[in-house]
Amino acid sequence: MIFHHIGSYLLLLRSVFKKPEKGKIYWKETMHAMNEIGIGSLGLILIISTFIGAVMTMQIAFQLVSDLIPNSIIGSINRDSNILELGPTISALVLMGSVGSSISSQIGSMRVTEQIDALEIMGINAPGYLILPKILAGITMVPVLVILAIFCAILGGLMGGALSGAVTPSDYIMGIQEGFNGFTVTVAIVKAFVFGFIITSISAYKGFTVRGGALEVGQASTKAVVIGCITILAADYLITALML
Repeated sequence: MIFHHIGSYLLLLRSVFKKPEKGKIYWKETMHAMNEIGIGSLGLILIISTFIGAVMTMQIAFQLVSDLIPNSIIGSINRDSNILELGPTISALVLMGSVGSSISSQIGSMRVTEQIDALEIMGINAPGYLILPKILAGITMVPVLVILAIFCAILGGLMGGALSGAVTPSDYIMGIQEGFNGFTVTVAIVKAFVFGFIITSISAYKGFTVRGGALEVGQASTKAVVIGCITILAADYLITALML
């Protein structure tokens, strides 16, 4: 059963990346998908990232109680943790739950109402028309959201440390600047790019292959979120093992 789904997923992707009939229509759909994925998820990502950064600062300060360790190390740990792991992975899991379920429900509803069958009868490449714009929007907007999430997490750590008294702003900023390795940002962007593809493609696959009615569409959306989250965590491990 697993190999059946993997094969169906790969065959669907092959149909998705066929040469489009009219690039102008695809461009319009891509812009619409970028607005839904990027602008529609911006507020949620910023709020979650800010609070994660603030909580991380207080937890790090609680654990580092030794007088031999400078307080500036709190900023360094928070920076690297958010760039390498919390920013990309938490953002991807949140987007899988919101954007992924939405994509699966939209395409699944079109499938059960036979709108996709109508597109195929008219000779339109339905997988390319419905899924390709969402994949392009995902691999474009998810890295942007991850960069904003990292920035907000570091800023939230600064505010959380200052408000709680865990670390002074000057020590925190000093820690952010010390020992910064730019390669960590590259790893975060690679993760975000892969996560964007996983979020959109798996959700679209589950919606495109659904059969039945409204109940099955809801079940497909749930399965898409579960499978997508597991795939994101597995990809996170593989990218970390290969790049670090």
